[in-house]
Amino acid sequence: MIEEEIARGCAMLTRGGASASDCPYERGSGQAAAEVIKRYYSALDARDYDTAWLQWGDDGPPRQTPGQFRAGFAQTQSTHVTIDALGDGDGAAGSVYLTIPVTVDALLDSGKRQRFRGHYILRRVNDVDGASPSQLRWHIESAELTLAPTR
Repeated sequence: MIEEEIARGCAMLTRGGASASDCPYERGSGQAAAEVIKRYYSALDARDYDTAWLQWGDDGPPRQTPGQFRAGFAQTQSTHVTIDALGDGDGAAGSVYLTIPVTVDALLDSGKRQRFRGHYILRRVNDVDGASPSQLRWHIESAELTLAPTR
């Protein structure tokens, strides 16, 4: 939850394009987007589902209630996410989109290991007048992960 507030604060401080020395990255950077994915999996590991939910934006993942979201991770003991090479963001209709390729290794409560490969698409609003800190921060827009063989 604290990391989420730091990200929101950085969005407010750097709104005019200025850099804030206490912010670990420029809010529009690919690194800032990748941090959202790291924060997401860190929150899941801590079973802090509220913080994980917020990485999807203020309304959480599409077509999922908070209860469904929690239930989807109820049997997950831990995760490890590897972020692959980041590309450049694409702009469209006042927003910037960035594809984050990932490999996720999960350990279930049963001891079973799973590996998922795919990507997340993150979005943020361009730096426009009137945009709120919430709109300016990166958030997960969609995910496409498929089960992959484990080693």
